[in-house]
Amino acid sequence: MSGVSVELASPHDLATMEALLTANQLPSDGLRDSLGTALVARVGSRTIGSVALEVYPSGVLLRSVAVDSAWRGRGIGHQLTGAALDLARSLGARAAYLLTTTAGDFFPRFGFAPVERADVPDDVKASIEFRSACPSSALVMRVALNGHRHAVSLPGHVFGEGC
Repeated sequence: MSGVSVELASPHDLATMEALLTANQLPSDGLRDSLGTALVARVGSRTIGSVALEVYPSGVLLRSVAVDSAWRGRGIGHQLTGAALDLARSLGARAAYLLTTTAGDFFPRFGFAPVERADVPDDVKASIEFRSACPSSALVMRVALNGHRHAVSLPGHVFGEGC
């Protein structure tokens, strides 16, 4: 979408990201620990969306996909999710997992499919999202990533360069 930039989040974005999550009825527990792999969508200086990755040896947990209600339906969630999966690939992740109670129809367009909790690697299941932040009734989804490192550029940052 024109005028929307996706960029790496900074510590200054944490409060805004937590407010977006609260407004979208999503958990913010553990978000601070994922700021190094969190992205925000901005229009000018206004933050209108967020997404984060929790990185584990066996894959990443895609979390905190949230868009300001005034900006929904404009492809921003799609832009954020795509950028986060590109970031995961640039980090060499072989798979991405997520938990959702409301967006099970959104994520299959990125290749995600439902899996059983028992099929999620133990290191990912040790995340706060699996342990306590999300209900046990949440849908668990997985997508295989190519695991090949490639450079991803975000304003001010290049990930995966030289790998």
